[in-house]
Amino acid sequence: MSKIDILIKEKCPSGVVFKRIGDICEIVTKQTGFDYSNYIKPKLLTTKEDGSIPYIQTKFFTGTKFNLETDYYAPKELVDRFPKIVLDSPCILFSIVGSIGNIGLFAENEKCFLGGAICVAKVLPDYNTRFVYYCVSSNNVLDQLKSKTKAAVQTTITVEDIRNIKIPIPPIEVQEEIVQILDKFGELQAELEAELEARKKQYEFWRGQLLNSKNQTVRFGDIASIVRGASPRPIQNFITDSEDGIPWIKIGDTNPSDKYVTKTVEKITIEGSKKSRMVKPGDFILSNSMSFGRPYILKISGCIHDGWLSISNFEDTYLPDFLYHLLSSKPIQDTMAMKASIGTVKNLNADIVKSIELPLYSKEEQIKIVKILDKFEELTNDITVGLPAEIEARRKQYEYYRNKLLSFEEVPSE
Repeated sequence: MSKIDILIKEKCPSGVVFKRIGDICEIVTKQTGFDYSNYIKPKLLTTKEDGSIPYIQTKFFTGTKFNLETDYYAPKELVDRFPKIVLDSPCILFSIVGSIGNIGLFAENEKCFLGGAICVAKVLPDYNTRFVYYCVSSNNVLDQLKSKTKAAVQTTITVEDIRNIKIPIPPIEVQEEIVQILDKFGELQAELEAELEARKKQYEFWRGQLLNSKNQTVRFGDIASIVRGASPRPIQNFITDSEDGIPWIKIGDTNPSDKYVTKTVEKITIEGSKKSRMVKPGDFILSNSMSFGRPYILKISGCIHDGWLSISNFEDTYLPDFLYHLLSSKPIQDTMAMKASIGTVKNLNADIVKSIELPLYSKEEQIKIVKILDKFEELTNDITVGLPAEIEARRKQYEYYRNKLLSFEEVPSE
């Protein structure tokens, strides 16, 4: 019998009391001086400088790891003016707009300035903060959160919904032992992810080397058709569940680790497609907003809105797989970022992409390079082989044990 089994049998053999998050945490909201909506504007942010601290948004945290090397920093005067939204102690962060279910454990030793639609839960001293985090990030609680979302322009959840989440609270000795077990899973996964990150950097290096030629160049717009997407408006009037609907390709239908677009969540009517831009299998689409410059190859026909550029009719010059690697390479990505930054708003429009100079390779050279780079990409992205497969297996194992360890019978509170 394991140590955790012995502890549970000794400390809580019949089950445990379930408590509301609002009863075991201090919830920091706008009612407690946390109204960031009126004064944290993008123009107030800065780059890293003396006295500034990282500005945290929901996209910068995942689980127990925070990316503090961001492009966004809160200047010293903002930190001094609004100390209530400076994180400097362990707490749990909930996204309450958009990415519902994005929950992070902030346990850093340095201060951060909190932005975005985030609710902060500071766990009271009688409870283990990491244990509470593991509970609220379990499948059971995530399902509860998602069931309470409200549909609007963006999905939202209320602070009161978070307060009312109930989780099991075993004796502190049991909490600490569960934390030790789950932390070990996290450490192993972190080691694997660090190794995978090193592999990705190696892949990026060799891709840059293979594509960093002194070959003759060609203007992209001279060898391909590059046009912007279009959207029927208001789009809600053209969304359909009909079998003859046309796939409506959105940013949310793609994943940064994917090469292809194979399906969409929504479809639009045939009438709506006439007001949009049709694309076909084999065409490329390139995002011109948000994570702009990221190429994808279509495996389906569909329509794209004006957040995408369509690239087609390039086959006389480039093999599709080669063009994918070329557009994804750091030199071309850096070129697009530089050109998009000229002006008051970052914008990767069709004219910018048309103007990019691309190196020319014979089809024989392209085939050889694709063979090498495809192998690298498989080793860094394919979840069926190598490190990605091992990480995926460890993730599933972690989720299994997390859910198992946090499955307690509920007993009435005293």
